[in-house]
Amino acid sequence: MVFGPKNQLVGLDIGSHTIKAAEVQETKKGWVLKKFGMIDIEPGAIEEGVVKNPQIVSNAIRQLYQNHSLRQNRVAISIGGYSVIVKNITIQNMPEEQLYESINFEAEQYIPFDINDVNLDFQILGDSEQNPNQMNVLLVAAKKDMVNEYINLIDMASLNLGVIDIDAFALQNIYELNYEAKGDNIALIDIGASKTSVNILKNNTSVFMRDVSLGCNQINNRIVSSVNCTMAEAEEIKRTNKADKLSPEELKEITSSVVSDWSDEIRRALDFFYSTNPDEEIKQIFLSGGGGNIKEFRELLALQSSAEVKTINPFERFQIDDNLDTDFLTQMAPQAAIAMGLAIRRLDDK
Repeated sequence: MVFGPKNQLVGLDIGSHTIKAAEVQETKKGWVLKKFGMIDIEPGAIEEGVVKNPQIVSNAIRQLYQNHSLRQNRVAISIGGYSVIVKNITIQNMPEEQLYESINFEAEQYIPFDINDVNLDFQILGDSEQNPNQMNVLLVAAKKDMVNEYINLIDMASLNLGVIDIDAFALQNIYELNYEAKGDNIALIDIGASKTSVNILKNNTSVFMRDVSLGCNQINNRIVSSVNCTMAEAEEIKRTNKADKLSPEELKEITSSVVSDWSDEIRRALDFFYSTNPDEEIKQIFLSGGGGNIKEFRELLALQSSAEVKTINPFERFQIDDNLDTDFLTQMAPQAAIAMGLAIRRLDDK
């Protein structure tokens, strides 16, 4: 089915370091990337998914729209972090309508928050393999105050909110669109500025999900400590590998130390998956986010996980509009994955 313009949304990935926006169009000949852009926000404006300074962030969103001549004011956004809980649960078989009525009761034992403080959603995955009288359900809970923060933020930016997704699901959607599922277990790992999410798929269904507090800001923080600079200056040093007070060797040492910590933490998450799924094997890992382009990290993770590690290309099956800079898109591809996953969402889809 080809969606018309009235169903389209701009994918808006609001990170703690950058905001990314993507606009795509589905045509009879396939998907087309019409627009993509990003803008940095001030350090501290968003911390661990919490909007600390909505005025700064909403101003940045408006500036991003202006810089890239975005006209569509309906957006899809996503949330993540410790205010969001995603769990696979097994419950007694019942019609979907009945589950809507009893979801609070079913979810209460799995959610570490007051059930009255969260918004709940679910997706029925099918019958349980162990018990034909039960069914598998993907349960999602997000704290209401966090959801309201983002609703308010989009309102302040003078935009209309069409969809609120989960970071890991947006990443999963763009992976499924661009890559053929082969039935193997796949791990999707997004390394953001302050948060890394791990999502393991089996037959394109999420079977394990975990967020860990690590990310690219760790490299920046160590640069700040070494040369006594600002976070913005540290980001520039990291990107350009140029600094009067920090040699390339010293920067490499900082990066090596941080990505070693990343690999150890991700390996622990994978080990936890294997402890409950001893007969399973993860064949491939796809990396996204700012850490996806770090070659040393990819090589180390491949060694520790015994899996093939790739950097995701969210533009793989997209025609690129002639007005876009393909070199820039190639460089920014891992960071664009969530925004692209949001951009393919449509109003009223599940």
